[in-house]
Amino acid sequence: MKVIVVLIPLLPLLGFLAISLIGKKMIAEAASFIASSTVFLSFSGSAFLLYKLITVPVAERSFSVDLFNWISTAGFSASMSFLVDPLSIIFMLIITGVGYLIHVYSGGYMHGDPGFNRFMSYLNLFIFFMLLLVMGANYLVMFVGWEGVGLCSYLLIGFWFKNQEYNSAANKAFIMNRIGDLGMLLGIILIAIQFGSIQYTEVFAKAGAGVAASFTLITVLLFVGAMGKSAQIPLYTWLPDAMAGPTPVSALIHAATMVTAGIYMVCRNNILYAFSPETLLVIKIVGISTALWAALIATAQHDIKKVLAYSTVSQLGLMFLSLGLGAFSSGIFHVMTHAFFKALLFLGAGSVIHALSGEQDIRNMGGLKKHLPLTFLTMAAAVLAISGIPPFSGFFSKDEILAAAFADNRILWPIAVVTSLLTVFYMFRMMYVAFYGKERASEELMAKIHESPNNMIIPLVILAILSTVGGLICIPDSLGGHHMMAEFLYPVFAGSSTIIKHHHLNHTTDYEIMGVVFVMTVILIWMARNYYVTKYNIPKDDYEIKGFKRLVLRKFYVDELYQFIIVKPLYSISEMFHDVIERMGIDRLINEMGNSVILGSRGARHLQNGGIGYYIFAMVIGIILLVAIGFLR
Repeated sequence: MKVIVVLIPLLPLLGFLAISLIGKKMIAEAASFIASSTVFLSFSGSAFLLYKLITVPVAERSFSVDLFNWISTAGFSASMSFLVDPLSIIFMLIITGVGYLIHVYSGGYMHGDPGFNRFMSYLNLFIFFMLLLVMGANYLVMFVGWEGVGLCSYLLIGFWFKNQEYNSAANKAFIMNRIGDLGMLLGIILIAIQFGSIQYTEVFAKAGAGVAASFTLITVLLFVGAMGKSAQIPLYTWLPDAMAGPTPVSALIHAATMVTAGIYMVCRNNILYAFSPETLLVIKIVGISTALWAALIATAQHDIKKVLAYSTVSQLGLMFLSLGLGAFSSGIFHVMTHAFFKALLFLGAGSVIHALSGEQDIRNMGGLKKHLPLTFLTMAAAVLAISGIPPFSGFFSKDEILAAAFADNRILWPIAVVTSLLTVFYMFRMMYVAFYGKERASEELMAKIHESPNNMIIPLVILAILSTVGGLICIPDSLGGHHMMAEFLYPVFAGSSTIIKHHHLNHTTDYEIMGVVFVMTVILIWMARNYYVTKYNIPKDDYEIKGFKRLVLRKFYVDELYQFIIVKPLYSISEMFHDVIERMGIDRLINEMGNSVILGSRGARHLQNGGIGYYIFAMVIGIILLVAIGFLR
C-alpha cells in the first residue's frame, strides 16, 4: 500500500523529468505516450486505493504514509507524509482520471506544435503538484502543491510566450493567486501558533476537543487563499484571461484541478469552519455573489472559451455556496459532476476551434451541427448536464445545492435559481449560435472543416457518458435513491455535521422545488431556441451593442476599475521610487562615491612623479610626524 501511495504522485513527476531531460530529442509520440501512461498508472493506483477503502470498515477508511521528517525544531516538526481518506481519494480519481483524458486529447490537439514535448511535460508536472496538494497529510505538503499548481498554471497559460498578451495573462494569474496565497500562508502560520502543529490529525483533534483558537481569523485567512485559487470575488478576473493558454490547459485548470483546490481546502478544514459561523456566512455571500455575477457576464460573451470560463467561475460560486451552507458532501458531488461536463465542454470547444483553424467567436460559426456531428452530440450532453436536465449528472448535484439553499435561507434560494436559469440561457445560446442556423464561417474555412481525430473524439465520448450517468451514484432519497457519496464521505465530515445544524426538506417540498426549476428551465430553453434558431437573431458586433448589454459585454468594467484604482497607482508609485529614490538617491550616491574616487586618484597620482628628492623629502616629513605623534602620546 505504501509503495502505491508514493507512486501515485511520483509517476507524473518521473514523466516530467524524462520528457524534460531528453527534450527535443524525444519524438512527439514517445512524449505523449510517457506523459499519458504515467497519469493512467496513477489513476489505476487511485482506483485500487478506492477499492481498498470501500472494502474496509468505516472506522479504518483513513491512513497516512510518512516518508521522512522534513522540518524538526524545538517544539515543532513537519513530515513529508501523505493522507489517504475518502476526501483525498475522490480528488485523486478526478485529477488523474480527467487528467488522463486531457493528456490523450492533447496528443491530437497539440500535434505539430514545436513545443509539444514541453507542453506534455508541463501537464505531467501540473498533475504531480495537484496530487501533492490533495494527498498531503499536513499544511506544509498541501502548500507546496498549492504553490506548485500556481507555477504550472503560469507556465501553461503563457505557453505560447511569443504572444505578449498571453504573457500578460499568465502574469495576471500568477500575481492574483499570490494575493490569495499570502492570506493562506498567514492562516497556516496562525494554525501552527494556536495548535502547535500543522498535521491535519493533530489540528483537527485539538479543534474538535474544544481547544481555544481564533477560528474565525484562521478560517477567513484560509478562505482568502481559496478565493484566489478558485476565482471568487474579488480575485476572479484572472480566470477568464487564462483562456490564453491552449484549450487542453483550459480544461485542466477549469474543470478538475486547480480551481477546485479551494473547494478541497475548505472541505479538508471543515471542522475549523464549523466552529466559525461568521466565516460560513462570508462564504455563502461570496459564493452566491460570484455565481450570479459571473453567470450574468457569461450571457453576453462571444468567445466560446470566455463563455465557458465565466461559467466555471459561476459554478465554483455555487460550490462555495454549498460549503457555506455546511453541505460539504453536496459541494464535492458538484465538483465531480462539474469535472465531467466542464472538461467535456472545453475539449468540445477545442474540437470546434481545431476544426475552424483557430476561430473562437461564435458569431463566425453557425451550421456546425452537420459538419461536426460527434462534437455536437458530446457537447450537447454536457450542456444538458450543466443545465440540470434529468437524468444528466448536473441535475442531481445542482438539485442538492438548491435544496440546501431553500432549507437554509429563503433569500439565497431565488438567487441560486436565477443563477441556474442564467446558466441554461448562456449555454444554449452558445450551442444554438455555434451549431445551428446558417454557416457564417468563410468559404475557405468551411472547405477545410473536419471532425477531430480519434485521440480527441474518444475522450469526448467518455466524458459524455460520465456527464450523462455520473450523477446516478447519488440519487436523492426523495427519488428513491441512495446518496453513496455522502455515506462514503461521512467519516471526513462527521465532526462538523454534529456542530452545523442542517434543515432537511420533506419529499413533497423537494418535488415541488425540482418541478418549478425544471419547468422554468424548459421554458428558457424554448425561449433561447425561438430567439436564436427560429428568429435567427445572431449577436451583434460589439460596437452596435449599447446600454446595459454593453456593460455586461464589457464585464462591468471590473478589469478597467482594477487597472485604475490598483495597477496605475502602483505603477505611479514605482515610477516615483525609480525617479526619486533609485535615480536621484541611490544611483546618485553610488555615482558620487565613484566620482570622488576618480577625482581623488587623479590628484593622488601626481604624488608619484618619479623624483628621488621628492620621495626623500616625503619620507623625512613622515618620520617627523611619527616621532611627534609618539612624543605626544
